[in-house]
Amino acid sequence: MTSVLDLAPVVPVVVVDDVADAVPLARALVAGGLPAIEVTLRTPAAPDAMRAIAAEVPEAVVGAGTVISAGTVTEAVSAGARFLVSPGWTDTLLAAMRASGVPFLPGVSTTSEVVALLERGVTEMKFFPAEAAGGTAYLKSLSGPLPQARFCPTGGISLASAPSYLALKNVGCVGGSWMLPPDAITSKDWARVEKLAREASALR
Repeated sequence: MTSVLDLAPVVPVVVVDDVADAVPLARALVAGGLPAIEVTLRTPAAPDAMRAIAAEVPEAVVGAGTVISAGTVTEAVSAGARFLVSPGWTDTLLAAMRASGVPFLPGVSTTSEVVALLERGVTEMKFFPAEAAGGTAYLKSLSGPLPQARFCPTGGISLASAPSYLALKNVGCVGGSWMLPPDAITSKDWARVEKLAREASALR
């Protein structure tokens, strides 16, 4: 698979409460040009949502977010996840993600964490929580001493702020949920989701 960082400029971060929403939501995102979809393992519905998307929306590249243990790695991959995203990492979690056989983005928020991953042969990472951890200024500062590290910043990013992240040479894509407003999900306004996804996919 192409690197997760190169699939689209924006990876939607999706919280699914109702499995019935998973397929129409994914179809709207794909139609809007955002095929890489990170379903967070924050709700009981998440594994079944990933299974449904993997089975019924073949154009989507479904991934799992909030992967924080070897158990969640196994759960995510068995549910059809084609990539894994964690908010942080430990050696135990890193070993489980490596063993899964699918691409993964371990989370970092400090220079030391980035250096530790580079030492372990990992060059692609999630930068989280992006805005709270220093935003574009921090990532720009990392590009000088650590040019081999590439990031997907996630956390507090909006349509307005995404372009400044995407302009950085060490940023491959950003993660966000602004194209999934809660009222649109509640009202099942998939046309609105598709429109917002299209705006996001045009950022690069």
